[in-house]
Amino acid sequence: MILKLGIPKGSLQDATVELFRKAGFKITISSRSYYPSIDDPQIECLLLRAQEMARYVEQGLLDAGLTGHDWVVENDAKVREVADLVYSKTGTGKARWVLAVPNDSPIKSAEDLQGKRIATEAMNLTRRYLERHGVQAVVEFSWGATEVKPPYLADAIVEITETGSSLRANNMRIVETILETNTKLIANLQAWADPEKRRKIEQIGMLLEGAIMGEDKVGLMMNVPKVNLPAVLKVLPSMNTPTISQLTDETWVDVLVILEEKVARELIPKLKREGAQAIVEFPLNKVIP
Repeated sequence: MILKLGIPKGSLQDATVELFRKAGFKITISSRSYYPSIDDPQIECLLLRAQEMARYVEQGLLDAGLTGHDWVVENDAKVREVADLVYSKTGTGKARWVLAVPNDSPIKSAEDLQGKRIATEAMNLTRRYLERHGVQAVVEFSWGATEVKPPYLADAIVEITETGSSLRANNMRIVETILETNTKLIANLQAWADPEKRRKIEQIGMLLEGAIMGEDKVGLMMNVPKVNLPAVLKVLPSMNTPTISQLTDETWVDVLVILEEKVARELIPKLKREGAQAIVEFPLNKVIP
C-alpha cells in the first residue's frame, strides 16, 4: 500500500515539514524537485500549492493532503476533513478571510458593496458572501499584493489575515470576518473507505495533532521526599494529574507531570521551596491524549 500525500508548497511549507518532524516523520525537500522524500516507505509526497490541494484530493490524484479549510470551501471539494491542525507559517493560530476597505471608505457593511469592485484570491468565497447578502458587485481575481489595490483598482478586498498588521500598515480597516480557517488534513473519499489507507491517514492525523498539542508543553520530573509530597501536589495545577513512582529509597518518590511551558517557569521555584529536588524540565515532541 502506498499513500499519496500532498504537502503544501509556499508559506506553509517549512512549518509543515517541521510539524512532521515533531510527529516522527523526516521529510527532505530538494530545491529542484516537487517530490519530497519521506522516511516512511508507505508514503509518497508531492509538493503542491494549498489552493489546489483539495481539488486533486477530491479527484483521487492524491489520497490525502494538508490544506486550509478555506480552500476546501473555495473549491467546494467533496473530501473528508480528518484532522484539525491549528498551525501557521508564524506559529499556532487561526486565520480569517475578511472584507477590508480603506480607512476613509464610506463602506460600513456588505450592503454598501452594491455595484462596487472587489479584489480577492478567493473568488467563489466572495461571490457566495455577496449572494448571502443579496448584493451584486464585480469580483476580480487578485494575483497578490491585494492590500494595495484600493482605492484606485478596487473599492474593497477580501483577504486572508492572521493578525491584521498588513492591512493596518496599508491604511485599511476590517469591515467583517467572512470565514475562519486553519490547516486540515483531508482525505479522498475512496481512500478513506479503504481500511488500509484509512488506518495510515488516521495515524498521520493523530501524530500531527499530538505534535501540535506538544508545542507549548513541557514535562517536569522531580524527586520528592514522601513527607513533602502533599505540599508539592498542592502546588501543581489542579488540572494536571502527576505520575508518582516509588524510588529505591522508600522515603522518596519520583513525580512526573506535563504542563504548559509558561506555567513551568513560575512553578519550579515554588516546587523547590516545598521540598522537590533534582527538578528536570524537558521538551515534548508530541502529546497524544
